[in-house]
Amino acid sequence: MLPKKKTSKTRTRTRRSHHRLKATNYSVCPKCSQAKLPHAACECGYLNPNITLDIAKKESS
Repeated sequence: MLPKKKTSKTRTRTRRSHHRLKATNYSVCPKCSQAKLPHAACECGYLNPNITLDIAKKESS
């Protein structure tokens, strides 16, 4: 069965309005003030006041 009428641009775009990407939430590391994902370790290894991870630094060759 074929459509009887053409779907307008407005109707199509209204239907797809929720398909957009959501913005990523970032928090600031209290130790080095760098942006990081919430509930994740920072690049400096800081996680919370009781936990600091030892992260090996990448060597540039």
